[in-house]
Amino acid sequence: MGRVEGKVAFITGAARGQGRSHAIRLAQEGADIIAVDICRQVGSVPYGMATAEDLQQTVKEVEALDRRIVAVEADVRDYNALKAAVDDGVAQLGRLDIVSANAGIFSLGRTEELSEESWQDMMDINLTGVWHTAKAAIPHLKAGGNGGSIILTSSAAGLTGSENVGHYVAAKHGVVGLMRTLALELAPNMIRVNSLHPTTVSTDMILNDAAYRLFRPDLENPTKDDAREAFATINALPVEWVEAADISNALLFLASDEARYVTGVTLPVDAGVLLK
Repeated sequence: MGRVEGKVAFITGAARGQGRSHAIRLAQEGADIIAVDICRQVGSVPYGMATAEDLQQTVKEVEALDRRIVAVEADVRDYNALKAAVDDGVAQLGRLDIVSANAGIFSLGRTEELSEESWQDMMDINLTGVWHTAKAAIPHLKAGGNGGSIILTSSAAGLTGSENVGHYVAAKHGVVGLMRTLALELAPNMIRVNSLHPTTVSTDMILNDAAYRLFRPDLENPTKDDAREAFATINALPVEWVEAADISNALLFLASDEARYVTGVTLPVDAGVLLK
């Protein structure tokens, strides 16, 4: 049997990147999936976001593992749409056990120069969207009577400061406070709540021109190869970035019964970046 056999997982930001990786990893271990993604561009985000075609690719990859998946285009900023997606998914799949509040965006700017739009989009998606995800899912977890696991995606930047991304740092720190509060509130129901804290991950959120310019301001049009060495300098281990699968493996542990008494934990998967 798989490590999450017979369980159902709700994943936001599931069209690509870490979200797709989480869906595939949990499906490999026996879970059915409720997958949500906005599938359109947010104006303040400096890289191309996921599309409806990306979400359908996640569907194909989960179904190839002989698992069921309900995929819905929904914006985590829209609580009613998110709730409808979860409610429909639970109606089709029969239960809810695991929640991955993974949807997030990234943008750049000195704190005093950030636009109102950039700040608000960051807070609305990376913090309020995480709350909406939990809020929509908790009634189903409680109704199931089997406990559950909620995993909130924060960042290494949720545990330390970082220049040029003050809005991102603030939102990701907020996720930690939300996680710790939910862990206390839901403990009587045997619902565990933890947060993940990755370093840079090899996804479109990081591998894009805006991030390359941040790490190589000395070059006018830096490439991925130009930025590679600069990325490696932030980690203690000699790697430029980690893979989405590395985060998914940590999420699988927190979702599984192997972590049945692990709650309120901030789990770094950070190649030692927090040591520097």
